[in-house]
Amino acid sequence: MPRHFRPSLFIALLFAGLAAGLPRGPLLAQDTLVQTVAGNVEGVIENGARVFRGIPFAARPVGELRWKPPQPVEAWGRATLPANSFGPQCVQAPFAAGSVFSGPPTPAAEDCLYLNVWTGAADAEERRPVMVWIHGGALTRGSGSVGAYDGGALAAKGAVVVTINYRLGPFGYLAHPLLTAESEHGSSGNYGVLDQIAALEWVRDNIAAFGGDPDRVTIFGESAGSWSVNTLMATPLAAGLFHRAIGQSGGRFGPMMRLSNAAEEGRSAEEIGSAFIDAIGATTLEEMRAVSASKVMGALATPGGRGFRTAENVDGWVLPTDVTTAFAEGRHNNVPVLVGFNADEMTSLSSPRSVPATLDAWREWVAGRVGDEAERFESVYPAVEESEISNVFMRSRGDALFGIQMRTWARASEAAGADAWLYYFTHEPPGPAKAYLKSYHAGEIVYAFGNVGPGEREAADRRLARSMSSYWVNFAATGDPNGPGLPPWPAYTPGGEAYLILGPTVEAATGLRAAQLDFWGRRLQGGLP
Repeated sequence: MPRHFRPSLFIALLFAGLAAGLPRGPLLAQDTLVQTVAGNVEGVIENGARVFRGIPFAARPVGELRWKPPQPVEAWGRATLPANSFGPQCVQAPFAAGSVFSGPPTPAAEDCLYLNVWTGAADAEERRPVMVWIHGGALTRGSGSVGAYDGGALAAKGAVVVTINYRLGPFGYLAHPLLTAESEHGSSGNYGVLDQIAALEWVRDNIAAFGGDPDRVTIFGESAGSWSVNTLMATPLAAGLFHRAIGQSGGRFGPMMRLSNAAEEGRSAEEIGSAFIDAIGATTLEEMRAVSASKVMGALATPGGRGFRTAENVDGWVLPTDVTTAFAEGRHNNVPVLVGFNADEMTSLSSPRSVPATLDAWREWVAGRVGDEAERFESVYPAVEESEISNVFMRSRGDALFGIQMRTWARASEAAGADAWLYYFTHEPPGPAKAYLKSYHAGEIVYAFGNVGPGEREAADRRLARSMSSYWVNFAATGDPNGPGLPPWPAYTPGGEAYLILGPTVEAATGLRAAQLDFWGRRLQGGLP
């Protein structure tokens, strides 16, 4: 019998599934009115779920509140707030035309701290598991209102789904000596992380009114959203605000930027921020906060602003230490984790023009990348023919940037005594560029959300979406993804190295890309990417 098989869990999930299938009356118009701490909100009913869009979870971060921690939202008293449309996304530059991640133009503003809720619960007594989605986009783009993040399908499976916005780019991650001096915590630059924490505090204080269980909150995210989940596990400010964590293709293990004391190989967050503010031409806090949002974004294209790095920093308050150290010393928020990555992460993140065209160019690239470890690299990423270069280039970059992060996360969590589950997404979503994109970065999101419908995808896509969304909801409900009707998913252990393949066939395996990830694991431990 597997180490993590729990009969009581299986029975609980079975009865939960039976209960979910019992007939019940339809939701009524009055069910769309919910009382939150700040006042009443009124949503809409869509496909059997109550949906609330554009709920503010913090004060407008504009004017004097620009580059400050999020402040409590001002109550709206006896009035009822319509919650039937998304709030604006946070200020950001659009994706390049033709990018697989680009979408239609969407209103953006500094006033962007809004969240959205999907719930199938008819009242506040149900206490359903809560799933809080943190979007990706390199901490520079994205929002909680992207269509792929619609929570309706997960809500139909019994979860209460929350999607959030958080400040991006220089608005969310600018550190500066003047901001540090102003702060009672001696901190600056982690405003996006603080926004995510404020959203989780809103969930703690309000989600029961939507039928959610504040004691069963799962944070989940992809790419930069997964970076954020990893970071939230490392910050003491998020302690007790979530109880499970799902990371999809992104972690923060390895060197991190420091607030004011730079490592030998880089600049501090304050140095980077000072150069950026110099590019804007501001010299005081008043001038920094008075400049227009468009001028702030425009500075990113100037010589002085191009060096801005959008990333969290070790500031002594939000992050007392880096993520690696927090996990190694048991100073993190130790909860069960479900983590993994995709087989072809880099196809949607790289241009074919970046791939070396000849074997000589390939060997030159390898030498420049790994130096005296080139021979060992080529033993695990062999390319004998020019036709093989593109595949090993993409796979090696995906393993280095994503694969080793996710295996390290699973190992670190398991070593700290938490249950961990590891997956490998190999399914190739349909589309005109399928032959090139394959199992691309972010390709798994619609499957995890269950957002593939009849007529849009093949039967295999719909089967995988049903399985993945069930695993995700089961994990949110119990801390274990397994449940009736699903292929068994064994927990990850360093000895067993078990993982689940999420592809045309869903099945367990062992030793996920072991030789390749071992190569990058040695370099990660040595402080190299």
